[in-house]
Amino acid sequence: MTISLRPSAAVLFQGDSITDVGRLVEQDTPLGNGYALMAAERVRSARPDGDITFVNRGVSGDGVSDLRARWREDTLDLEPDVVSVLIGVNDTWRRYDSGVVTSVRAYEDDYRAILTQVRDELDAQLILIEPFLVPVRDEQWAWREDLDPRIQTVRRLAEEFGAALLAADGLLNQAARAAGGAEYIAGDGVHPTPLGHTLLAEAWTALAGL
Repeated sequence: MTISLRPSAAVLFQGDSITDVGRLVEQDTPLGNGYALMAAERVRSARPDGDITFVNRGVSGDGVSDLRARWREDTLDLEPDVVSVLIGVNDTWRRYDSGVVTSVRAYEDDYRAILTQVRDELDAQLILIEPFLVPVRDEQWAWREDLDPRIQTVRRLAEEFGAALLAADGLLNQAARAAGGAEYIAGDGVHPTPLGHTLLAEAWTALAGL
């Protein structure tokens, strides 16, 4: 499934640090320095006569409950035409580095709640990006037990809400094999390298038919 970008569409990127990528700390980079910026640049290059606007509201460290708490101000009130969401790896990561557990059920409930608000209040198209992990340390393989059900949740929600799905986990793990190691795609297993961000941006713009 793809989306259709109207000539004057407003596109919103939402998520955690993988979307943020410095946009909160560098005033001259409101789209950050990652896939959101790269995707916007690719769209602008393909549609030079368009008036498509891009906004990034990713916040480093966020889990899905944090996203839900700021959803009104940072999403609904902006009235975007396209909402792109990448959230979930922190809900897994905190279990292993801090002992803070977010159940898959709670993750799904919060995620469904924000998508329901988009459906009920906005006439917006959705792009859901799977949370992903490209293990660089042996112990990170154990994280898959927690993350994989969240990936399946996003896939189900994409089907339920008629969203375009960016299957990032398989994409980036396959890219790691092709590149010769996970560190070339995500230096710590979670945060993409420039190459990792480029691959996400290419996949994102493909969902926009570009």
